[in-house]
Amino acid sequence: MRAIVYTENGDPDVLQLVERPTPEPGPGEVRVRLALSGVNPTDWKSRRTNPPGSDGQVPDQDGSGTVDAVGEGVDPVLVGERVWIWEAAWQRPHGTAAEYTVVPARQVVLLGAGPSFELGAALGIPFLTAHRCLTVAESLPDRLGPGALTGSTVLVQGGAGAVGNAAIQLARWADATVIATVSSPRKAQLAAAAGATHVVDYRQQDVVAEVRKVAPQGVDAIVEVSAAANAAVDARVIGLHGAVAMYADDGGAEVTVPVRAQMTPNARWQFVLVYTEPERAKAIGVEDVNAAVLDGAVRVGADAGLPLHVFPLAETAQAHRAVEDGAVGKVLVDVTA
Repeated sequence: MRAIVYTENGDPDVLQLVERPTPEPGPGEVRVRLALSGVNPTDWKSRRTNPPGSDGQVPDQDGSGTVDAVGEGVDPVLVGERVWIWEAAWQRPHGTAAEYTVVPARQVVLLGAGPSFELGAALGIPFLTAHRCLTVAESLPDRLGPGALTGSTVLVQGGAGAVGNAAIQLARWADATVIATVSSPRKAQLAAAAGATHVVDYRQQDVVAEVRKVAPQGVDAIVEVSAAANAAVDARVIGLHGAVAMYADDGGAEVTVPVRAQMTPNARWQFVLVYTEPERAKAIGVEDVNAAVLDGAVRVGADAGLPLHVFPLAETAQAHRAVEDGAVGKVLVDVTA
């Protein structure tokens, strides 16, 4: 099979297109013939910092495709099913930037006949991260679904990013009021297309004032991409028993929180990394995200606020570079091209 492999850490040019044996599924595993691979920030960060094994590493955690073989103990009825994949390369050598990958059966989720492979490859890390961010507050349910967030208000800091987009779509599916912050008119259009109820351009508007107009008592959850830059704002708008869920360190690696001001609302400041979140939370996240997909509640593409940037397999290095350079939207690799 054709696969992208890196044998040393470094810039995108360490990614090489090679021919290697097609992997066989072991007990409890399935093999997927991939259609698309999704590229996320953690993929390029891993390429730079996590040493590959002796046989090299195929990058990328997310993907979509068709099950074409199963290992011992896996129901063969899965063969031929369209699926999306999560965490293919987490502590494993077989990521999704290849024609085939092998993963534990629980890491493939039935996509059904309707949703596109583009949507499937965009789900994994962004949507599971967003789900976790929307469910860590003590005042909110740990499951999402229609009506689950009725009466709740969510602030999404960075509403034009992949996780921000996912958070908007999932929160709106659950009937929350969603306020999204952005840095430009173009990004405001994307956040609105994703379904945000209110959009605030933080470069032109006072975020605290605008949020308080919508939620005078504060918001129930904050999905935070840049806690170092936004902590002061977050502390002023978080509501009673709300949570600031920090899933990235854009804008700075350290955060300062006003302790006493956060004691009054009993606010929770929660760090989120999808790979190591509690097992039960991960399982619920996978189930809920897939329920949203089957409900037709999540979309990709410019009309959903998430423009797609698709590269052929041989240009995976360019795809990684695009994500590393902050491409707005979702970067995918067409494994078949």
